[in-house]
Amino acid sequence: MILSRSVSVLHLCGVSSSAPSKLLSQRFKVSFALAYGSSVSFRLSSLNRSDRKWVRGFASATEAEVEKKGNDTFFADHTVSWKSLGLSDNVSIALRDSGFDRPSLTQAVCIPSILSGKDVIVAAETGSGKTHGYLAPIIDQLTNTALDSEVTNREERPFPLKNISLILCPNVMLCEQVVRMVNGLVDEDGNPLLRVEAVCGSQGWPDRLPDIIVSTPAALLNNIEPKRNRRLEFLRCVKYVVFDEADMLLCGSFQNQIIRLINMLRFDEKQVSRLAKSNLGRPMEIDASVPQIDLENEDDAEFDEGSISEEEDEEEEEEYLDDIAQMPSVEAEAGSDTKKGWRRVRKIYTRSKQYIFIAATLPVNGKKTAGGILKHMFQDAVWVSGNFLHRNSPRLKQKWVEVTVDSQVDALIEAVKNNNNTNTERTMVFANTVEAVEAVADILEKASIQCYRYHKNHKLDERANILADFRETGGVFVCTDAAARGVDVPNVSHVIQADFASSAVDFLHRIGRTARAGQYGTVTSLYTEANRDLVEAIREAVKMGQPVETAFSRKRGFRNKVKKRGK
Repeated sequence: MILSRSVSVLHLCGVSSSAPSKLLSQRFKVSFALAYGSSVSFRLSSLNRSDRKWVRGFASATEAEVEKKGNDTFFADHTVSWKSLGLSDNVSIALRDSGFDRPSLTQAVCIPSILSGKDVIVAAETGSGKTHGYLAPIIDQLTNTALDSEVTNREERPFPLKNISLILCPNVMLCEQVVRMVNGLVDEDGNPLLRVEAVCGSQGWPDRLPDIIVSTPAALLNNIEPKRNRRLEFLRCVKYVVFDEADMLLCGSFQNQIIRLINMLRFDEKQVSRLAKSNLGRPMEIDASVPQIDLENEDDAEFDEGSISEEEDEEEEEEYLDDIAQMPSVEAEAGSDTKKGWRRVRKIYTRSKQYIFIAATLPVNGKKTAGGILKHMFQDAVWVSGNFLHRNSPRLKQKWVEVTVDSQVDALIEAVKNNNNTNTERTMVFANTVEAVEAVADILEKASIQCYRYHKNHKLDERANILADFRETGGVFVCTDAAARGVDVPNVSHVIQADFASSAVDFLHRIGRTARAGQYGTVTSLYTEANRDLVEAIREAVKMGQPVETAFSRKRGFRNKVKKRGK
Protein backbone atom coordinates (compact mmCIF):
# COMPACT_ATOMS: atom_id res chain seq x y z
CA MET A 1 0.00 0.00 0.00
CA ILE A 2 1.17 3.49 -0.72
CA LEU A 3 -0.03 6.65 0.99
CA SER A 4 -0.33 9.20 -1.78
CA ARG A 5 -3.27 11.50 -1.00
CA SER A 6 -3.13 14.94 0.62
CA VAL A 7 -2.87 15.62 4.34
CA SER A 8 -6.62 15.21 4.71
CA VAL A 9 -7.00 11.85 3.00
CA LEU A 10 -5.02 8.64 3.48
CA HIS A 11 -4.98 6.60 0.30
CA LEU A 12 -3.84 2.99 0.36
CA CYS A 13 -3.43 1.71 -3.15
CA GLY A 14 -1.99 -1.81 -2.99
CA VAL A 15 1.02 -4.00 -2.30
CA SER A 16 4.37 -3.81 -3.97
CA SER A 17 4.49 -5.18 -7.48
CA SER A 18 7.48 -7.31 -6.63
CA ALA A 19 6.86 -10.93 -5.74
CA PRO A 20 6.97 -11.67 -2.02
CA SER A 21 10.21 -13.07 -0.70
CA LYS A 22 10.63 -16.72 0.13
CA LEU A 23 11.74 -17.44 3.64
CA LEU A 24 12.91 -20.31 5.72
CA SER A 25 10.42 -23.05 4.87
CA GLN A 26 12.55 -26.02 5.78
CA ARG A 27 13.80 -26.60 9.30
CA PHE A 28 17.00 -28.57 9.78
CA LYS A 29 16.18 -31.79 11.63
CA VAL A 30 19.65 -32.72 12.83
CA SER A 31 19.98 -31.80 16.50
CA PHE A 32 21.66 -32.55 19.78
CA ALA A 33 20.96 -31.66 23.40
CA LEU A 34 23.02 -29.82 25.97
CA ALA A 35 21.93 -30.35 29.53
CA TYR A 36 22.26 -27.79 32.28
CA GLY A 37 21.54 -29.48 35.57
CA SER A 38 18.65 -31.92 35.66
CA SER A 39 15.74 -29.60 35.05
CA VAL A 40 16.34 -27.97 31.70
CA SER A 41 17.83 -28.84 28.33
CA PHE A 42 18.41 -26.92 25.14
CA ARG A 43 18.48 -28.24 21.61
CA LEU A 44 20.67 -26.98 18.81
CA SER A 45 20.75 -27.96 15.18
CA SER A 46 23.94 -28.98 13.47
CA LEU A 47 24.85 -29.67 9.87
CA ASN A 48 27.49 -32.18 8.84
CA ARG A 49 28.79 -33.03 5.43
CA SER A 50 29.97 -36.41 4.25
CA ASP A 51 30.60 -37.33 0.62
CA ARG A 52 28.88 -34.10 -0.39
CA LYS A 53 25.59 -35.18 1.18
CA TRP A 54 23.64 -33.79 4.08
CA VAL A 55 23.64 -36.37 6.83
CA ARG A 56 22.43 -36.59 10.40
CA GLY A 57 25.29 -36.07 12.77
CA PHE A 58 23.40 -37.19 15.86
CA ALA A 59 20.71 -39.70 16.64
CA SER A 60 18.05 -37.20 17.70
CA ALA A 61 15.83 -35.80 14.94
CA THR A 62 13.77 -33.18 16.73
CA GLU A 63 13.22 -29.65 15.45
CA ALA A 64 16.02 -27.18 16.05
CA GLU A 65 14.51 -25.04 18.76
CA VAL A 66 14.95 -24.26 22.41
CA GLU A 67 12.82 -26.28 24.76
CA LYS A 68 10.15 -24.13 26.39
CA LYS A 69 9.55 -24.51 30.12
CA GLY A 70 6.17 -23.70 31.64
CA ASN A 71 4.48 -20.56 30.28
CA ASP A 72 7.67 -18.57 29.88
CA THR A 73 8.41 -17.99 26.20
CA PHE A 74 11.43 -15.71 26.59
CA PHE A 75 13.60 -16.50 29.62
CA ALA A 76 15.55 -19.70 30.18
CA ASP A 77 14.85 -21.90 33.18
CA HIS A 78 15.58 -20.22 36.53
CA THR A 79 18.35 -22.76 37.16
CA VAL A 80 20.30 -21.43 34.16
CA SER A 81 22.67 -18.55 34.95
CA TRP A 82 25.19 -16.62 32.89
CA LYS A 83 28.00 -18.46 34.64
CA SER A 84 26.43 -21.88 34.01
CA LEU A 85 26.55 -21.08 30.28
CA GLY A 86 30.34 -20.80 30.49
CA LEU A 87 30.80 -17.04 30.95
CA SER A 88 33.37 -15.66 33.38
CA ASP A 89 32.48 -13.90 36.63
CA ASN A 90 33.39 -10.48 35.21
CA VAL A 91 31.08 -10.77 32.22
CA SER A 92 28.30 -12.38 34.27
CA ILE A 93 28.41 -9.54 36.81
CA ALA A 94 28.48 -6.92 34.03
CA LEU A 95 25.38 -8.45 32.44
CA ARG A 96 23.50 -8.49 35.74
CA ASP A 97 24.54 -4.91 36.53
CA SER A 98 23.17 -3.88 33.12
CA GLY A 99 19.76 -5.29 34.02
CA PHE A 100 20.04 -8.74 32.46
CA ASP A 101 19.38 -10.97 35.45
CA ARG A 102 18.61 -14.12 33.45
CA PRO A 103 19.57 -15.38 30.01
CA SER A 104 16.87 -15.63 27.36
CA LEU A 105 16.14 -18.96 25.73
CA THR A 106 18.04 -17.91 22.62
CA GLN A 107 21.03 -16.69 24.64
CA ALA A 108 21.09 -19.94 26.64
CA VAL A 109 21.65 -21.84 23.40
CA CYS A 110 23.84 -19.56 21.30
CA ILE A 111 26.34 -18.60 24.04
CA PRO A 112 27.67 -22.16 24.59
CA SER A 113 27.73 -22.65 20.81
CA ILE A 114 29.89 -19.56 20.30
CA LEU A 115 32.14 -20.45 23.23
CA SER A 116 32.77 -23.83 21.56
CA GLY A 117 34.78 -22.05 18.85
CA LYS A 118 32.72 -23.42 15.96
CA ASP A 119 31.12 -21.24 13.30
CA VAL A 120 27.57 -20.43 14.42
CA ILE A 121 24.45 -19.31 12.54
CA VAL A 122 21.77 -17.88 14.85
CA ALA A 123 18.31 -17.46 13.32
CA ALA A 124 15.89 -16.32 16.01
CA GLU A 125 12.91 -14.00 16.25
CA THR A 126 13.33 -10.28 16.82
CA GLY A 127 13.63 -9.21 20.44
CA SER A 128 15.01 -12.57 21.59
CA GLY A 129 18.34 -11.19 22.85
CA LYS A 130 20.56 -12.10 19.90
CA THR A 131 22.89 -9.09 20.20
CA HIS A 132 23.93 -9.78 23.79
CA GLY A 133 23.83 -13.45 22.86
CA TYR A 134 26.91 -12.97 20.67
CA LEU A 135 28.50 -10.00 22.45
CA ALA A 136 28.77 -11.73 25.84
CA PRO A 137 30.79 -14.80 24.69
CA ILE A 138 33.00 -12.71 22.38
CA ILE A 139 33.79 -10.19 25.12
CA ASP A 140 34.43 -13.07 27.50
CA GLN A 141 36.92 -14.73 25.15
CA LEU A 142 38.67 -11.49 24.20
CA THR A 143 39.00 -10.58 27.88
CA ASN A 144 40.57 -13.95 28.67
CA THR A 145 42.92 -13.61 25.69
CA ALA A 146 44.03 -10.18 26.88
CA LEU A 147 44.78 -11.57 30.33
CA ASP A 148 46.75 -14.46 28.87
CA SER A 149 48.86 -12.15 26.69
CA GLU A 150 50.04 -10.22 29.73
CA VAL A 151 51.95 -13.24 31.00
CA THR A 152 53.16 -14.39 27.60
CA ASN A 153 56.69 -13.68 26.50
CA ARG A 154 55.96 -11.81 23.31
CA GLU A 155 59.53 -12.35 22.09
CA GLU A 156 58.62 -15.98 21.54
CA ARG A 157 56.19 -14.93 18.83
CA PRO A 158 57.69 -13.87 15.48
CA PHE A 159 54.65 -11.71 14.74
CA PRO A 160 52.91 -10.70 17.99
CA LEU A 161 49.41 -9.31 17.46
CA LYS A 162 46.34 -8.89 19.63
CA ASN A 163 43.08 -10.69 18.99
CA ILE A 164 40.13 -8.50 18.04
CA SER A 165 36.52 -8.95 16.94
CA LEU A 166 34.96 -7.51 13.80
CA ILE A 167 31.20 -6.87 13.79
CA LEU A 168 29.60 -5.98 10.46
CA CYS A 169 26.22 -4.23 10.27
CA PRO A 170 24.25 -3.01 7.23
CA ASN A 171 23.98 0.65 8.33
CA VAL A 172 25.46 3.29 10.60
CA MET A 173 22.52 3.33 13.02
CA LEU A 174 22.95 -0.36 13.82
CA CYS A 175 26.72 0.08 14.19
CA GLU A 176 26.23 2.82 16.76
CA GLN A 177 23.61 0.72 18.57
CA VAL A 178 26.06 -2.19 18.90
CA VAL A 179 28.74 0.20 20.21
CA ARG A 180 26.32 1.44 22.88
CA MET A 181 25.53 -2.12 23.92
CA VAL A 182 29.22 -3.02 24.20
CA ASN A 183 29.91 0.10 26.27
CA GLY A 184 26.97 -0.82 28.49
CA LEU A 185 28.87 -3.84 29.86
CA VAL A 186 31.16 -2.32 32.50
CA ASP A 187 33.46 -3.50 35.28
CA GLU A 188 33.34 -2.67 38.99
CA ASP A 189 34.82 0.76 38.37
CA GLY A 190 32.20 1.62 35.73
CA ASN A 191 34.58 1.27 32.79
CA PRO A 192 33.64 -0.75 29.67
CA LEU A 193 35.06 -4.27 29.75
CA LEU A 194 36.62 -3.77 26.32
CA ARG A 195 37.39 -0.89 24.01
CA VAL A 196 35.10 -0.64 20.99
CA GLU A 197 35.25 1.69 17.98
CA ALA A 198 32.85 2.28 15.10
CA VAL A 199 34.32 2.63 11.61
CA CYS A 200 31.47 4.11 9.60
CA GLY A 201 29.91 7.43 8.67
CA SER A 202 32.27 10.23 9.62
CA GLN A 203 34.35 8.01 11.90
CA GLY A 204 37.60 6.94 10.28
CA TRP A 205 40.17 4.32 11.19
CA PRO A 206 41.21 4.39 14.88
CA ASP A 207 44.77 5.37 15.75
CA ARG A 208 45.12 2.24 17.89
CA LEU A 209 43.32 -1.02 17.19
CA PRO A 210 40.49 -1.49 19.72
CA ASP A 211 39.27 -4.83 21.00
CA ILE A 212 36.11 -4.64 18.88
CA ILE A 213 35.57 -2.86 15.57
CA VAL A 214 31.98 -2.29 14.40
CA SER A 215 31.65 -1.26 10.77
CA THR A 216 29.61 -1.36 7.62
CA PRO A 217 31.11 -3.48 4.79
CA ALA A 218 31.79 -0.52 2.50
CA ALA A 219 33.42 1.59 5.22
CA LEU A 220 35.67 -1.29 6.27
CA LEU A 221 36.85 -2.01 2.73
CA ASN A 222 37.47 1.68 2.10
CA ASN A 223 39.69 1.81 5.18
CA ILE A 224 41.72 -1.37 4.73
CA GLU A 225 42.07 -2.02 0.99
CA PRO A 226 44.08 1.07 -0.01
CA LYS A 227 46.72 0.45 2.68
CA ARG A 228 48.38 -2.96 2.58
CA ASN A 229 50.09 -2.81 5.94
CA ARG A 230 46.87 -1.85 7.68
CA ARG A 231 44.97 -4.57 5.85
CA LEU A 232 47.49 -7.26 6.67
CA GLU A 233 47.72 -6.36 10.33
CA PHE A 234 43.95 -6.09 10.63
CA LEU A 235 43.19 -9.42 8.93
CA ARG A 236 45.78 -11.19 11.07
CA CYS A 237 44.33 -9.69 14.27
CA VAL A 238 40.70 -10.59 13.59
CA LYS A 239 39.71 -13.65 15.61
CA TYR A 240 35.91 -13.36 15.70
CA VAL A 241 33.75 -12.11 12.80
CA VAL A 242 30.07 -11.31 13.33
CA PHE A 243 27.59 -10.61 10.55
CA ASP A 244 24.61 -8.87 12.17
CA GLU A 245 21.44 -8.87 10.04
CA ALA A 246 23.14 -11.56 7.97
CA ASP A 247 20.25 -12.06 5.56
CA MET A 248 20.54 -8.42 4.45
CA LEU A 249 24.35 -8.50 4.27
CA LEU A 250 24.34 -11.60 2.05
CA CYS A 251 21.90 -10.16 -0.48
CA GLY A 252 21.66 -7.22 -2.81
CA SER A 253 24.35 -4.56 -2.91
CA PHE A 254 26.13 -5.89 0.19
CA GLN A 255 26.76 -9.37 -1.19
CA ASN A 256 29.93 -8.79 -3.21
CA GLN A 257 31.48 -6.74 -0.39
CA ILE A 258 30.75 -9.46 2.17
CA ILE A 259 32.05 -12.27 -0.05
CA ARG A 260 35.21 -10.26 -0.69
CA LEU A 261 35.77 -9.80 3.04
CA ILE A 262 35.11 -13.48 3.75
CA ASN A 263 37.62 -14.46 1.08
CA MET A 264 40.23 -12.11 2.59
CA LEU A 265 39.68 -13.50 6.08
CA ARG A 266 39.68 -17.11 4.95
CA PHE A 267 42.85 -16.66 2.98
CA ASP A 268 44.56 -15.18 6.02
CA GLU A 269 43.45 -18.30 7.93
CA LYS A 270 45.07 -20.45 5.29
CA GLN A 271 48.31 -18.53 5.52
CA VAL A 272 48.37 -18.79 9.31
CA SER A 273 47.80 -22.52 9.02
CA ARG A 274 50.52 -22.91 6.41
CA LEU A 275 53.05 -20.85 8.34
CA ALA A 276 52.29 -22.74 11.54
CA LYS A 277 53.17 -26.03 9.86
CA SER A 278 56.37 -24.70 8.32
CA ASN A 279 59.67 -23.96 9.97
CA LEU A 280 58.78 -20.30 10.28
CA GLY A 281 57.19 -20.62 13.70
CA ARG A 282 53.69 -19.76 14.79
CA PRO A 283 52.59 -16.26 13.79
CA MET A 284 49.67 -16.53 16.23
CA GLU A 285 48.18 -19.01 18.63
CA ILE A 286 46.10 -21.65 16.84
CA ASP A 287 43.54 -23.78 18.61
CA ALA A 288 44.65 -27.33 17.98
CA SER A 289 41.27 -28.66 19.07
CA VAL A 290 39.52 -27.14 16.04
CA PRO A 291 39.37 -29.74 13.25
CA GLN A 292 40.88 -29.13 9.84
CA ILE A 293 38.44 -28.16 7.12
CA ASP A 294 38.53 -30.04 3.84
CA LEU A 295 37.51 -27.73 1.03
CA GLU A 296 38.64 -29.97 -1.80
CA ASN A 297 35.15 -30.16 -3.27
CA GLU A 298 34.21 -26.60 -2.44
CA ASP A 299 34.86 -23.34 -4.24
CA ASP A 300 34.88 -20.57 -1.69
CA ALA A 301 33.77 -17.88 -4.08
CA GLU A 302 31.99 -19.36 -7.08
CA PHE A 303 28.58 -19.97 -5.57
CA ASP A 304 26.44 -17.30 -7.17
CA GLU A 305 26.18 -15.10 -10.20
CA GLY A 306 27.62 -11.71 -9.49
CA SER A 307 30.05 -12.92 -6.84
CA ILE A 308 33.80 -12.93 -7.27
CA SER A 309 34.88 -15.55 -9.80
CA GLU A 310 37.46 -18.27 -9.13
CA GLU A 311 40.00 -16.58 -11.38
CA GLU A 312 39.62 -13.28 -9.54
CA ASP A 313 39.85 -15.12 -6.22
CA GLU A 314 43.12 -16.77 -7.24
CA GLU A 315 44.54 -13.44 -8.41
CA GLU A 316 43.62 -11.95 -5.03
CA GLU A 317 45.32 -14.80 -3.22
CA GLU A 318 48.53 -14.26 -5.18
CA GLU A 319 48.35 -10.57 -4.32
CA TYR A 320 47.82 -11.33 -0.64
CA LEU A 321 50.77 -13.73 -0.69
CA ASP A 322 52.89 -10.95 -2.14
CA ASP A 323 51.76 -8.79 0.76
CA ILE A 324 52.50 -11.46 3.34
CA ALA A 325 55.95 -11.95 1.83
CA GLN A 326 56.70 -8.34 2.78
CA MET A 327 56.05 -9.01 6.47
CA PRO A 328 59.35 -9.06 8.40
CA SER A 329 58.54 -12.33 10.15
CA VAL A 330 57.90 -14.13 6.90
CA GLU A 331 60.19 -12.42 4.46
CA ALA A 332 63.27 -13.01 6.55
CA GLU A 333 63.01 -16.78 6.34
CA ALA A 334 60.72 -17.48 3.42
CA GLY A 335 62.08 -15.13 0.79
CA SER A 336 61.08 -16.00 -2.75
CA ASP A 337 59.74 -19.40 -1.69
CA THR A 338 56.62 -17.87 -0.14
CA LYS A 339 54.51 -18.38 -3.27
CA LYS A 340 55.40 -22.05 -3.69
CA GLY A 341 52.51 -24.35 -3.01
CA TRP A 342 49.98 -21.57 -2.47
CA ARG A 343 47.31 -23.46 -4.40
CA ARG A 344 47.61 -26.38 -1.95
CA VAL A 345 46.80 -24.01 0.89
CA ARG A 346 43.33 -23.49 -0.56
CA LYS A 347 42.17 -27.01 0.19
CA ILE A 348 43.00 -28.00 3.78
CA TYR A 349 43.84 -25.62 6.58
CA THR A 350 43.56 -25.27 10.34
CA ARG A 351 40.92 -22.79 11.41
CA SER A 352 42.02 -19.69 13.34
CA LYS A 353 38.96 -17.44 13.02
CA GLN A 354 35.34 -17.89 14.07
CA TYR A 355 32.42 -16.73 11.92
CA ILE A 356 29.05 -15.89 13.51
CA PHE A 357 25.92 -15.01 11.53
CA ILE A 358 22.92 -13.38 13.20
CA ALA A 359 19.48 -12.96 11.62
CA ALA A 360 15.81 -12.62 12.53
CA THR A 361 14.72 -13.83 9.10
CA LEU A 362 16.81 -16.30 7.13
CA PRO A 363 15.73 -17.47 3.67
CA VAL A 364 17.18 -20.85 2.66
CA ASN A 365 15.32 -21.89 -0.49
CA GLY A 366 17.63 -21.57 -3.46
CA LYS A 367 21.35 -20.95 -3.92
CA LYS A 368 20.96 -17.18 -4.01
CA THR A 369 19.16 -16.85 -0.69
CA ALA A 370 21.10 -15.97 2.45
CA GLY A 371 20.56 -19.41 3.96
CA GLY A 372 21.57 -21.09 0.71
CA ILE A 373 24.81 -19.14 0.61
CA LEU A 374 25.61 -20.05 4.21
CA LYS A 375 24.86 -23.73 3.61
CA HIS A 376 27.38 -23.69 0.80
CA MET A 377 30.14 -21.62 2.37
CA PHE A 378 29.91 -22.75 6.01
CA GLN A 379 28.90 -26.37 5.79
CA ASP A 380 30.09 -27.32 9.28
CA ALA A 381 28.47 -24.41 11.11
CA VAL A 382 26.16 -24.95 14.09
CA TRP A 383 22.65 -23.67 13.36
CA VAL A 384 20.67 -22.25 16.28
CA SER A 385 16.98 -21.54 15.77
CA GLY A 386 14.60 -19.65 18.06
CA ASN A 387 11.27 -21.00 19.25
CA PHE A 388 9.27 -18.48 17.24
CA LEU A 389 11.44 -17.93 14.17
CA HIS A 390 9.10 -16.62 11.44
CA ARG A 391 6.13 -17.22 13.74
CA ASN A 392 3.69 -15.07 15.68
CA SER A 393 4.88 -14.62 19.26
CA PRO A 394 2.32 -15.66 21.90
CA ARG A 395 3.07 -12.36 23.65
CA LEU A 396 1.86 -10.46 20.59
CA LYS A 397 -1.78 -9.53 20.03
CA GLN A 398 -2.72 -8.77 16.43
CA LYS A 399 -5.66 -6.68 15.24
CA TRP A 400 -6.75 -6.67 11.62
CA VAL A 401 -8.80 -3.76 10.26
CA GLU A 402 -10.02 -3.74 6.67
CA VAL A 403 -10.43 -0.18 5.44
CA THR A 404 -11.60 1.71 2.38
CA VAL A 405 -10.53 5.05 0.96
CA ASP A 406 -13.30 6.70 2.97
CA SER A 407 -12.61 4.95 6.31
CA GLN A 408 -8.84 4.62 6.42
CA VAL A 409 -8.07 8.05 7.92
CA ASP A 410 -10.52 7.56 10.80
CA ALA A 411 -9.24 4.02 11.38
CA LEU A 412 -5.64 5.24 11.58
CA ILE A 413 -6.43 8.06 14.02
CA GLU A 414 -8.55 5.74 16.19
CA ALA A 415 -5.78 3.11 16.28
CA VAL A 416 -3.22 5.69 17.40
CA LYS A 417 -5.43 7.32 20.02
CA ASN A 418 -6.67 4.06 21.56
CA ASN A 419 -3.16 2.82 22.30
CA ASN A 420 -1.32 6.05 23.12
CA ASN A 421 -3.11 7.37 26.18
CA THR A 422 0.00 8.72 27.91
CA ASN A 423 3.06 10.59 26.68
CA THR A 424 5.42 7.87 27.88
CA GLU A 425 3.87 5.11 25.77
CA ARG A 426 5.58 4.30 22.51
CA THR A 427 3.74 3.67 19.23
CA MET A 428 5.44 2.99 15.89
CA VAL A 429 3.47 3.64 12.69
CA PHE A 430 4.89 2.11 9.50
CA ALA A 431 4.43 3.30 5.94
CA ASN A 432 6.09 2.03 2.78
CA THR A 433 7.59 5.23 1.34
CA VAL A 434 8.99 8.58 2.43
CA GLU A 435 5.98 10.33 0.89
CA ALA A 436 3.66 8.03 2.80
CA VAL A 437 5.41 8.82 6.09
CA GLU A 438 5.00 12.54 5.49
CA ALA A 439 1.31 12.10 4.58
CA VAL A 440 0.60 10.00 7.69
CA ALA A 441 2.44 12.45 9.95
CA ASP A 442 0.49 15.38 8.47
CA ILE A 443 -2.80 13.55 9.08
CA LEU A 444 -1.92 12.79 12.70
CA GLU A 445 -0.73 16.30 13.44
CA LYS A 446 -3.94 17.71 11.92
CA ALA A 447 -5.75 15.48 14.43
CA SER A 448 -3.67 17.07 17.24
CA ILE A 449 -1.41 14.02 17.59
CA GLN A 450 2.25 15.05 17.75
CA CYS A 451 4.64 12.59 16.14
CA TYR A 452 8.20 11.99 14.99
CA ARG A 453 9.08 11.48 11.32
CA TYR A 454 11.86 9.05 10.45
CA HIS A 455 13.04 8.12 6.95
CA LYS A 456 16.05 8.10 4.65
CA ASN A 457 15.69 11.74 3.61
CA HIS A 458 16.86 12.78 7.08
CA LYS A 459 20.60 13.08 7.61
CA LEU A 460 22.30 10.49 9.80
CA ASP A 461 22.74 12.84 12.75
CA GLU A 462 19.09 13.93 12.45
CA ARG A 463 17.94 10.32 12.48
CA ALA A 464 20.09 9.57 15.51
CA ASN A 465 18.63 12.54 17.40
CA ILE A 466 15.05 11.64 16.43
CA LEU A 467 15.55 8.06 17.57
CA ALA A 468 17.17 9.17 20.84
CA ASP A 469 14.27 11.54 21.58
CA PHE A 470 11.75 8.78 20.91
CA ARG A 471 13.62 6.40 23.21
CA GLU A 472 13.72 9.04 25.91
CA THR A 473 10.26 10.56 25.81
CA GLY A 474 8.03 8.09 23.93
CA GLY A 475 5.11 9.19 21.77
CA VAL A 476 4.22 8.35 18.17
CA PHE A 477 6.98 7.45 15.71
CA VAL A 478 6.03 7.46 12.01
CA CYS A 479 8.66 5.70 9.92
CA THR A 480 9.58 3.64 6.89
CA ASP A 481 11.16 0.20 7.14
CA ALA A 482 14.46 1.98 7.88
CA ALA A 483 13.40 1.59 11.53
CA ALA A 484 12.06 -1.95 11.17
CA ARG A 485 15.29 -3.93 11.12
CA GLY A 486 17.54 -4.29 14.14
CA VAL A 487 16.68 -0.95 15.78
CA ASP A 488 16.08 -1.60 19.47
CA VAL A 489 13.62 0.78 21.12
CA PRO A 490 12.51 -0.47 24.54
CA ASN A 491 8.88 -0.58 25.64
CA VAL A 492 7.18 -0.12 22.28
CA SER A 493 3.66 -1.21 23.16
CA HIS A 494 1.97 -0.77 19.81
CA VAL A 495 2.90 -1.14 16.14
CA ILE A 496 0.52 0.12 13.44
CA GLN A 497 0.81 -0.74 9.76
CA ALA A 498 -0.73 2.25 7.98
CA ASP A 499 0.68 0.68 4.83
CA PHE A 500 0.58 -3.09 4.87
CA ALA A 501 4.00 -4.70 4.46
CA SER A 502 4.93 -5.72 0.93
CA SER A 503 6.85 -8.87 1.90
CA ALA A 504 7.06 -11.48 4.63
CA VAL A 505 10.46 -10.19 5.70
CA ASP A 506 9.18 -6.64 6.19
CA PHE A 507 6.08 -7.92 8.01
CA LEU A 508 8.12 -9.96 10.48
CA HIS A 509 10.60 -7.19 11.19
CA ARG A 510 7.84 -4.63 11.70
CA ILE A 511 5.85 -6.66 14.19
CA GLY A 512 9.14 -7.50 15.92
CA ARG A 513 9.49 -3.91 17.15
CA THR A 514 7.04 -4.74 19.96
CA ALA A 515 6.68 -7.68 22.37
CA ARG A 516 10.46 -7.69 22.80
CA ALA A 517 12.55 -9.10 25.66
CA GLY A 518 9.63 -10.96 27.24
CA GLN A 519 7.19 -8.05 27.14
CA TYR A 520 3.75 -7.92 25.53
CA GLY A 521 2.62 -5.83 22.59
CA THR A 522 -0.10 -5.13 20.05
CA VAL A 523 0.02 -4.88 16.26
CA THR A 524 -2.78 -3.18 14.33
CA SER A 525 -2.68 -3.82 10.59
CA LEU A 526 -4.78 -1.68 8.26
CA TYR A 527 -5.40 -3.32 4.90
CA THR A 528 -7.57 -2.82 1.85
CA GLU A 529 -9.30 -5.19 -0.54
CA ALA A 530 -6.11 -5.29 -2.58
CA ASN A 531 -4.32 -6.90 0.39
CA ARG A 532 -7.15 -9.23 1.42
CA ASP A 533 -5.77 -12.47 -0.03
CA LEU A 534 -2.36 -11.82 1.47
CA VAL A 535 -3.79 -10.94 4.89
CA GLU A 536 -6.05 -13.99 4.95
CA ALA A 537 -3.10 -16.24 4.18
CA ILE A 538 -1.07 -14.67 7.01
CA ARG A 539 -3.95 -14.92 9.46
CA GLU A 540 -4.44 -18.58 8.58
CA ALA A 541 -0.75 -19.28 9.20
CA VAL A 542 -0.96 -17.50 12.58
CA LYS A 543 -4.13 -19.41 13.48
CA MET A 544 -2.54 -22.76 12.59
CA GLY A 545 0.67 -21.91 14.42
CA GLN A 546 2.68 -22.20 11.22
CA PRO A 547 5.65 -20.07 10.16
CA VAL A 548 4.40 -16.90 8.51
CA GLU A 549 6.44 -17.51 5.37
CA THR A 550 4.04 -20.30 4.39
CA ALA A 551 1.60 -17.51 3.54
CA PHE A 552 4.09 -16.14 0.99
CA SER A 553 5.32 -19.34 -0.60
CA ARG A 554 2.24 -21.01 -2.02
CA LYS A 555 1.73 -21.96 -5.64
CA ARG A 556 2.88 -19.63 -8.37
CA GLY A 557 -0.73 -18.83 -9.23
CA PHE A 558 -1.37 -17.50 -5.73
CA ARG A 559 1.68 -15.28 -5.82
CA ASN A 560 0.77 -13.97 -9.26
CA LYS A 561 -2.75 -13.24 -8.04
CA VAL A 562 -1.42 -11.22 -5.12
CA LYS A 563 0.99 -9.41 -7.40
CA LYS A 564 -1.77 -8.64 -9.91
CA ARG A 565 -4.14 -7.35 -7.23
CA GLY A 566 -1.35 -5.22 -5.79
CA LYS A 567 -0.91 -3.51 -9.14
